[in-house]
Amino acid sequence: MTAQASHRSSHSTSRPTSRRACLAMLAGCVLLAAGPAVRARPDMAAPPELATELPGASWRGGGPMRFLGMRVYDARLWAPAAVTGDGASQPLALELIYARNVKADLIVSSSLREMQRVAPISAEQSARWTQAMAPLFPNVKPGDRITGIQRPDQSTRIFFNGMLRGEVADAEFTRLFFGIWLSPRTSDPQLRQKLLGGGS
Repeated sequence: MTAQASHRSSHSTSRPTSRRACLAMLAGCVLLAAGPAVRARPDMAAPPELATELPGASWRGGGPMRFLGMRVYDARLWAPAAVTGDGASQPLALELIYARNVKADLIVSSSLREMQRVAPISAEQSARWTQAMAPLFPNVKPGDRITGIQRPDQSTRIFFNGMLRGEVADAEFTRLFFGIWLSPRTSDPQLRQKLLGGGS
């Protein structure tokens, strides 16, 4: 083999090794870039409405809610302390950041239907709570935020894009409404696990 042939052979065998090294470096850069975002999530800033409504609240977990594979909203749980069980006895907030257009009446009807999964609801409660929720939930579009504040054994306060929409002063409504996401009887146990377990 001539020196020239030897040089070509050496060059051709080193090219795959060089490619592998470059790919490894790129993969490392991607992992390094992704790492801080995941670690920073628990330290993200709380919604501004919580400054007065729930002082000291921090991010406890979050995840997407999907319907037929479509992302409807991202849910985030905020609380001053770790949330245990169904969280019914703890002050906390659930922030929903919408990814799709959703009509107000659908938000109300689906909320009531999901509350009925948590516990039986009488016809009188159904009518009263439907009427109470109607002014609280507007039509939403991508990027809109709805934040519910749980005041245990007292009431539910609803904010839309940081502005107070109203309050339902009913302890049973409050327990069942937040049970939509936090009760063991929720229709989305994977989201519940992410909310309570610090998922993202």
